[in-house]
Order: sequence, then structure tokens, then C-alpha cells
Amino acid sequence: MTVRDAAPRGAFRLAYPPVSGVLPPRTVAVFLALGVATFAVLCVSLSIGDYPVSLPDVLRALAGSDDPGPAFVIRELRLPRALTGLLAGAAFAVSGAVFQTITRNPLASPDMIGINAGATTAVVGGIVLGAGGMSNSMLGVLGALATAVLIYLLAWRGGATGYRIVLVGIGVSWMCTSATDYLLTHARLHEAQAALGWLVGSINGRGWETVLPLAGAVGVLLPVTLLLTRWSRTLSLGDDVARGLGTPVQHARVGLLLAGVGLVAFATAAAGPVLFVALAAPQVAQRLAGQPSPPPLISALTGAFMVLVSDLLARYLLPDADLPVGVVTGALGAAFLLWLLARANRAGSGG
Repeated sequence: MTVRDAAPRGAFRLAYPPVSGVLPPRTVAVFLALGVATFAVLCVSLSIGDYPVSLPDVLRALAGSDDPGPAFVIRELRLPRALTGLLAGAAFAVSGAVFQTITRNPLASPDMIGINAGATTAVVGGIVLGAGGMSNSMLGVLGALATAVLIYLLAWRGGATGYRIVLVGIGVSWMCTSATDYLLTHARLHEAQAALGWLVGSINGRGWETVLPLAGAVGVLLPVTLLLTRWSRTLSLGDDVARGLGTPVQHARVGLLLAGVGLVAFATAAAGPVLFVALAAPQVAQRLAGQPSPPPLISALTGAFMVLVSDLLARYLLPDADLPVGVVTGALGAAFLLWLLARANRAGSGG
């Protein structure tokens, strides 16, 4: 493999595999800084608990040390929860970056246009009415996929534009929310408690049985999303411009939507609807990198960092109450949403 520098700054071309592109120095620096920060938060999260473990012991346990005490606490008790938060945050953020790019709307995240609401309705319906042998995770995935198909079909009118997807998605979101509320009013007390524990969004008590399917989904869908990124960039310029540049608009949109829905479906199935990560992380990543649209990899690291920090705050904000991580992301995300709306109004795009 050989690498040859070429103008403009940051451009590269590989002989094998035959790939060329541009990596702006600022994007590379932000990516490395976020990677280091996320790993540092992960190690701190693993070291804190009823049985404190020093950071050197955490690193040794992650490297495969056979010291039975720290190795068991880190690898069997704490690592599954931390990895669930890391992977779910990355999946939510990349999904939000995909939706915001193809709709050209910073408010168009899966939790705003009904994908999360559809997954929630399916899970609550399974708890209250009976799941027919299916797990909550499977119900969440099926609910998210069914909601995405419904939104796309309702938005179709000789094609599906980003504007119609957002409007239809908001309507479907409220329909799903109403259905969830109706189901909760007919639930027994223990069913309502089980549903509410899942509705908030939490990674408490997650084990390897949760991590492995989520890691598999992210491992497959994240590379697919990166391969489709060149189409998302042209779609962000508008359908007419994208067609002029040779992008198959509808096929590209369907492919990106399927990848984005798959990511958010598996993340919701693993951790519940952790609010506002899909909305805020891509916007933060876009501003950190100075890019015209949310970059997927930096969005993934931003989402993972946000969920891990929020989980630390949730665990230690109130010493005697292990809050679900969704409570913290919801509180912080609501403030971010207000700032985003105010900024859109100042820019003249807020309606």
C-alpha cells in the first residue's frame, strides 16, 4: 500500500485499495481528540463503583490481565453496561447524522420524526398485550422498521423529499405517542412499571447478551453508512443538484434510510429511546469539525462520549438513586433544542 500526497491540503490517494479522498487536518484532529476523550471517560466509568478499581488495573483488565478481582468486576460486571452506552450512543448519533443530511434539516432526527416512538409503541404493546414469544429487543427493531416504512410510503408522491419525510414523520410520531399512552392507561400496575422502566432509556443492568447483537449491528451498518456517505453529501445539496451530479436520488435515499433506521432500531432495542442524542450529537460534531454537514465518524464518537458522560452523571448526580441515562440526556437535550430553535429563528429559517 502506498500513500501519495496531493493538492488540495489533506488529499490522499491509495494504490491498494484504490481509494482517494480529502481528510482536512481539523477533522483528523477532532477525530483523534474525541477518540482519546471517549476512551478516557470509558476507563473512568469502569473504575468507579461500590468496588473501586484503579485506572492502571482497569487498563490491565482490558488488556486481558488474569488478576481475578479486578478482571471479574471490570469485564463481567461493568464493561457490558459501558459498551452498551458507547455503542448505542454511536448508533443514535450516526443515524441522526444520516437523517439530518438527507432531509437537510437539523431537527430531523429519528426521535423527532417517529422512529423511536414506533419502537416504543411496539415494546409497550408487547408488555401490555403480550409479546407472543418475542423479546423486547426484537419488538423494538420491528417497530422501528415498520414505522420507517410507513413514513416513507405516506411521504411518497412520485418520490419522497426530505421535507415531506419530516412532516409525515412528525405526524406519525404523535400517532405512536398517543397509541403508547392509550396502552399505558389499560396496563396493570406491574405492566406499567415495566413499560415506564423501558420508556425512559436506560443502560442499567445490561449484559453481554445485549452488547453482542448491538455490536454486530453497528459493525455491519456503520461501514455501509460510510460507503454511502458520498451520496449523502450530494443529497445535502438538494435533489436537483444531486441528480445533476449523477446521484441516483431515490435509491440513495432508500439505502441511507435503511442504514439509519437499522442503527436506531438496534440502539433503541438495547437501551430504550435515549432522548436527544440523535438530535444533538451530529450538530455538535458538525460544528467541531467545521463541516457543511454532520460527518458520520465524528458524530459516532460525539454520541458515544455524550452517553458515557450522561451515564456517569446519572449514576452520581443523586447518590442514592441510580437514574436512567435518558433522564440526563433528556434534560440536557431539551436545552440544546431550545438553543437550536432560537439559532434557526435568528438565521431566518425557523418559520
